[in-house]
Amino acid sequence: MEKWFEKQSRLVQILLLFIPVVNWLVEVLVRWSHALRKGSLGKYLIAIIVTFFGLFIGWLDMIWCLLFKHLILCD
Repeated sequence: MEKWFEKQSRLVQILLLFIPVVNWLVEVLVRWSHALRKGSLGKYLIAIIVTFFGLFIGWLDMIWCLLFKHLILCD
């Protein structure tokens, strides 16, 4: 899921992170995909936090993605 998200245009990424329920779903899928691929404790903690608070973090990620072309701590 992480690779798919990174292949999308920035406009599509921003739109996916802007819509509330889609935002949470994308955050959870991308973060868990990243955590399972990298396998570090920090990535797992972020994935767990995003699972419960993904809606708010998703909006921060939308701004971060707009500025830096990737999600917070997911490069």
